[in-house]
Amino acid sequence: MREISVKKITEAVAEMSVNANSFLGEDVCERITECRKKEDWPAAAEILSKIEENIRIAREDLVPLCQDTGMACVFIEIGQDVHVVGGSIEEAVNEGVRKGYTEGYLRKSIVKDPIRRGNTGDNTPAHIHYEIVPGDRLKIVLAPKGFGSENMSRIKMFAPAAGENGVKDFIVNCVEEAGANPCPPVVVGVGIGGTFDRAALMAKQALLRPMKDSNPDPYYAEMENELLERINSLGIGPQGFGGRTTALAVKIQTYPTHIAGMPVAVNINCHVSRHREVIL
Repeated sequence: MREISVKKITEAVAEMSVNANSFLGEDVCERITECRKKEDWPAAAEILSKIEENIRIAREDLVPLCQDTGMACVFIEIGQDVHVVGGSIEEAVNEGVRKGYTEGYLRKSIVKDPIRRGNTGDNTPAHIHYEIVPGDRLKIVLAPKGFGSENMSRIKMFAPAAGENGVKDFIVNCVEEAGANPCPPVVVGVGIGGTFDRAALMAKQALLRPMKDSNPDPYYAEMENELLERINSLGIGPQGFGGRTTALAVKIQTYPTHIAGMPVAVNINCHVSRHREVIL
């Protein structure tokens, strides 16, 4: 049994809170540049160029990529041979978020109650998802999620008769209805199957996949490509000013489901598709 101190978890989460908000992954940067070079609409190409400049300034000056530094969504894989010592994992994660957002001068956006509001003052609590896996390692992924894009999330409990076309049309319509609200170009995460809650979780987890990563199932890999083409043909474009770059990628996750259902969830991310990962 391998022991990991909660202090290491807090330190890692604090560092990731700052870095995730200031450094965009190279895969996303490369995809934005690739799209800019292919843009034949001057306004769209100019906006993508400004996005690249924003990414550079954030990286060089260690400032947030976006004023909305998001809700800290944390995904933890705990090896079954790991023993966390010195306190609670949840408390350690929240202390890391508190430390990172406070010392990093990041905007605090979390309210104590969804209706009565009241800012917590330190961006806690984080949204934490746990998964127990084989091994003796602890993997933490922190993904700050802004709500300009999060508010565009949708879920639909389809009857199986809706079929492939019903699913595809729903996904494309979600992006079309979102328009400029999620700050396109966007990354579209899709969860198909499971239950109501599992579909939503898969849609968010899909956003963590690398830009060039395709679904391992050729059927869904082809669907990802088709949906990306259809979404980019909508003409919404960067920041809603038109062009061929409405989405950077479409990522689909699936899970077995009940014979009577076909849940489909869509979770949209803005072009600042932020996340950092550490393995302890």
